[in-house]
Amino acid sequence: MIALSDVRAAAERIRGRIRRTPLLAAPPTKAALPGVLSLKLECLQVTGSFKARGAMNALLSLGPERARSGLVTASGGNHGLAVAYAGHVGGVPATIFLPTSAPPEKAAKLRAWGADVVIEGAVWDEANRAALAHAAATGAAYIHPFAEPEVIAGQGTIALEVLEEAPETETILVAIGGGGLVSGIALAAKALKPSIRIIGVEPTGAPTLARSLEAGRVVELDAITTVAGTLAPRRSESLNLEIVRANVESIVLVSDEEMREAARLLWFEWGIAAELSGAAALAAITSGRWRPADGERACIVVCGAGKDGLD
Repeated sequence: MIALSDVRAAAERIRGRIRRTPLLAAPPTKAALPGVLSLKLECLQVTGSFKARGAMNALLSLGPERARSGLVTASGGNHGLAVAYAGHVGGVPATIFLPTSAPPEKAAKLRAWGADVVIEGAVWDEANRAALAHAAATGAAYIHPFAEPEVIAGQGTIALEVLEEAPETETILVAIGGGGLVSGIALAAKALKPSIRIIGVEPTGAPTLARSLEAGRVVELDAITTVAGTLAPRRSESLNLEIVRANVESIVLVSDEEMREAARLLWFEWGIAAELSGAAALAAITSGRWRPADGERACIVVCGAGKDGLD
């Protein structure tokens, strides 16, 4: 299991290679929102999402000999960009497997970072099988997008920054795809401040960890119906499930339209461009699916930049 010491070590390792993103008080809106809200703007992170933290920590944990064979992963887009960025910084080749559901602009960005892009399968799980086969055949270092300890520790550095700048934070709301982000933030935040509450947010069309918690085991979904591709693996992993079970108070489900409405608020009222996944945590509040108490200090992680929420 990952410890707070691993997250602190990750913070030192990636310092200067990723951006310490702003933590801002949420401005007033036309429709008043409950609680005292702050925004952790990981949409302003290098490559446009929090994923750069975990990928960079994973690369730097490999050591030069292991990294020389190159990097490979499968991604809905954001993790792939992060691995491509890490490969660029480390001077090693990166191969990214994408499902057909990944936006074409993300494939173009990957190629711009110098990565080789392979389109394989309809969903992340199918692309991931191809990535694992590539790693076995070539010796490239496979970096899992959400179930690798070094990746989780890297994502947990967000919690260090939030609680350093705003130790009065009572709740952190985090979008969930495979569970790497919520795992890292939850274990680090709870270790630093046991009273803090972590609320996970999943799409109704991909309730991967919600269903796994209900079943008491990792569940593979029969189908994915959300268009938020970066929140849409058909299954998580045991490591993520155990961390979430121990540290996350509850998981809230939001619809694609609720995420889209939250993304519109972020852009039209606050000038923040977020993809659907980036708006998911805010959608839990704007939809009324989760309501902070009067005066409750809640931090919303805006985890990814993009324009798909405005379509």
